[in-house]
Amino acid sequence: MDNLTLPHLNYAALAPMLILFGAACVGILVDAFVPRKGRYGVQLVVALAGLVGAFIAIIARIGKVTADNAVTAGGAVAVDKAALFLQGAIVVLGAVALLLIGERALERGGPFVAQAAITVGSEADQQQAKTGSGATETFPLALFSLSGMMLFVASNDLLTMFIALEVFSLPLYLLCALARRRRLISQEAALKYFLLGAYASAFFLFGLALLYGFSGGVGFAQIHTAAQDSKNPVVLLYAGLALLSIGLLFKAAAAPFHVWTPDVYQGAPTPITALMAACTKVAAFGGLLRVLYVGFDRVEWQYAPIISAVAALTMIVGAILAVTQTDIKRLLAYSAIANAGYLLVGVMGSSKDGLSSVMFYLVAYGFTVIAAFAVVTLVRDADGEATHLSRWAGLGRRSPFYATVFTVILLSFAGIPLTSGFTAKFAVFSAAGGGDQSWLIIVGVVSSMILAFPYLRVVVMMWLSEPGESTPSVSIPGALTAAALVIGVVITIAAGVVPQPLIELTTNAASFVR
Repeated sequence: MDNLTLPHLNYAALAPMLILFGAACVGILVDAFVPRKGRYGVQLVVALAGLVGAFIAIIARIGKVTADNAVTAGGAVAVDKAALFLQGAIVVLGAVALLLIGERALERGGPFVAQAAITVGSEADQQQAKTGSGATETFPLALFSLSGMMLFVASNDLLTMFIALEVFSLPLYLLCALARRRRLISQEAALKYFLLGAYASAFFLFGLALLYGFSGGVGFAQIHTAAQDSKNPVVLLYAGLALLSIGLLFKAAAAPFHVWTPDVYQGAPTPITALMAACTKVAAFGGLLRVLYVGFDRVEWQYAPIISAVAALTMIVGAILAVTQTDIKRLLAYSAIANAGYLLVGVMGSSKDGLSSVMFYLVAYGFTVIAAFAVVTLVRDADGEATHLSRWAGLGRRSPFYATVFTVILLSFAGIPLTSGFTAKFAVFSAAGGGDQSWLIIVGVVSSMILAFPYLRVVVMMWLSEPGESTPSVSIPGALTAAALVIGVVITIAAGVVPQPLIELTTNAASFVR
């Protein structure tokens, strides 16, 4: 029997993922052994310490990464410049989202259920809705999901990518079901997310099998070589890529694989929605970029028309359906769908410019959408968050400061100059122009004009309507929510007024290795 050798591991490259995974494991131990009374503070400290440690490891690695030392774990992981940037974005956005989770999880009667296994509507359920603190497993579940996302964007073969996909998806299915109020809606949303996610994972795995049959391996380098030299039927390559793309586009919330998004965004606890809206986008598009730019760049002329059509459909569907929404969380969900289309426009740009523009967009959109959901958590009354748009009428007169903040956020979503939204859209449209995708720019501009209507409608309702009896007041945020909101708004404005530092950072990071 041949001697078995373990693959060489570059622990410096793997350190950010290992640190975050270790912090998640510590969180499980805390949940098991620390008394419930002091558990929340310990969980929050462990989670934030893990994220800070992972970010420090990323910073320490930036100046040392080369094409020779980026690939590790037997070729399964490639921690190159692009992966480091995307991992850093996931960690920072995850930390800001975790501030929202930490703030609300500590509240009695907050958005997180104390014990999810209690029957909905029972006497015990009604009692815990009033008095019980939120479930403490929220923190380690969030860390497990973030660590899976970090592995996902650094995966260098399809099998590792599939494992990472399941690692970051399964905790999200659970987190979406932990809403204290509207429990049935929350559990229904989680079940839909789980079932559709399982179908998407099955498509991904079937595509992986076809690509293995075509190339004889699952590594992106093998697929890249086989796309040019293999004598196997080329239909295996195209069918495998199509099925693989379904799994990735589902996570990116691209049409027609977007149907889970509005229900999940509405049903999940709002801090979890913020985490998903920001970090899952980074992970999904990071994985999609690696698949298309590293494994399948030799068949770009074959997949480009299909991805372009998906981008156009996603922009139009997201924009048109956003106009019809009457719930602020569903409006932001369709906004996320349209933004997935704009990101796909950047994906279809020229190689380096497209990669750079998408990474800029992911960071800019991530901070803005977290700030948006931070405001949503504050607009509430005794019955919980007031998400119906009619409840926001006159909010500008009742709470002018927070109405101003939300107005800035909505203007950024609409792509108004001097906000990060304008700079991000300009970047992806410019990249698409360089990649001979001018028609996508036209579709993007038209969809942006349509999408501006629901944003401006909310602004008009807040400022030009009289407050009614049902208009809630804005709660005074705690320190953690205030920090998340300040960070989100400051970066939204800074990335629009002085975008050059972030542009230079994304340009320098825009490179993959096989």
